[in-house]
Amino acid sequence: MTLTVQRRRIRIKHRIRKHISGTKERPRMSVFRSNKQIYVQFIDDNEGKTLLSVSSLNRSIAEKKDINKSEQAKLVGKLAAEKSKEAGITNVVFDRNGYLYHGRVKALAESAREAGLKF
Repeated sequence: MTLTVQRRRIRIKHRIRKHISGTKERPRMSVFRSNKQIYVQFIDDNEGKTLLSVSSLNRSIAEKKDINKSEQAKLVGKLAAEKSKEAGITNVVFDRNGYLYHGRVKALAESAREAGLKF
């Protein structure tokens, strides 16, 4: 039986989540990417709460029509880092959510690091 792309990602996600969890001081930065959008959540796993959420649907990013998805991911990463600094979050645990660290996920992570997040 062959694995589909979705089943493979789910297996990788479960394997990663066994070792990664976020706290209030160092939340988990979870990335979800769909075919059109990219989303980031800062999650406190101890309380089961989302502390902060940023996506490519934010007005400042969605208004830019002539950018590709990688550039969109860079903007989301930068905005996520800025909002997390305002909320007092500087250190995070990066959760790529089973996606390969390549393309949009990598662009988001690198722009968040450049904007000041530590992971």
